[in-house]
Amino acid sequence: MEHETDFVAGRQQWLERLGNLRNVVRQDVIARQLAGHVQDLARASRSAGQPRRLTILDVGAGQGTQAIRLARLGHEVTAVDPDPAMRACAADLIAAEDPETTARMQLRPGGLGGLATVLPGTAYDVVLCHGVFMYLPESAPAVAELAPFVAPGGLLSLVVRNAAGLALRPALQGRWSVVQDLLDEVAAARREGRDPSYTNEIGVRARADDVATLSEVCRVAGLAPVAHYGVRLVSDLVPVDAPAPTADELEALVNAELRLGELDPYRQVATLAHLLYRRPIG
Repeated sequence: MEHETDFVAGRQQWLERLGNLRNVVRQDVIARQLAGHVQDLARASRSAGQPRRLTILDVGAGQGTQAIRLARLGHEVTAVDPDPAMRACAADLIAAEDPETTARMQLRPGGLGGLATVLPGTAYDVVLCHGVFMYLPESAPAVAELAPFVAPGGLLSLVVRNAAGLALRPALQGRWSVVQDLLDEVAAARREGRDPSYTNEIGVRARADDVATLSEVCRVAGLAPVAHYGVRLVSDLVPVDAPAPTADELEALVNAELRLGELDPYRQVATLAHLLYRRPIG
C-alpha cells in the first residue's frame, strides 16, 4: 500500500517525538473529543441497564495511543497497522497496561487496501482512522473501504490534514516563503480539481483534505455527519521538538485547544480536522 512506504520514510522521527508537546496535545485533544461520543453511544445501547461495552476498530493504529485509551474505558478494541515497527511499539505499550486492559485488545497486521481479508464480514460500533489519509493519494477509496465496517448506528472517526489551514502555521511562525509556496499549491490544486499536497514535519510529502469534499464522500458512502472539530491550533506555534509542559500547563493548553476546536472561525483553519460520521440505522 502506498501510504506504508510514504510514512516509513519518516517513521523514526515520528517515534522519537511521541512525548513532545505537539503530539501529546494532539492525542489528548482527540481522545477527549471522541470520548463524549463514545460514551453517548454506549449509554444509548445499554445492556442490562448498564452502558454497553463497545467494539472498536482502529485502522492505522500506529503506536496505539487512542486504542489503549479506549480499552482502558472498558471497550473491546482491535488495532490494525501495516508497519511492523509501529506494531512492535504498540505491543510494548499494550503489554505495560493492566491485565484487564490488555485482555480487551487485539493487535493485528494489516491496513487500508486489505481490511476485508484481515477482518472479513465484521462490523464495529466505532471505527477510527487517524493520521492516515494524508499518506493516501485520495480519500474516496479509503472511505468506501472503511464504511462497511461501521455498524448501523455506529461512528466513523477520521483525523485528516485540513487543507484550509495549510498556510496558517508557517504564517504565524514568520516563514514567509513557505506561506507563499503553500498558498500557490492550494490555488493550483483548486484549479486542477485535486487535493493540495505539502511536506510534513517528518519530511514526507503528504496530502490535505477539504472538509466539505470529504463530508460529501462520506455521504455517498452512507455516512451522516455528526461533528467537526479543529485540532492543534495554538499548540502549533512551538517548535516541533518542544517537550511536553508541566501537567498544569498541559491541562490549560488542552482546554484552550478543545474550546477553540469547537468554534468557528478557529476550527476552520486548525492544522487537523477531526470528523465524525454515523451510519444511520435502517
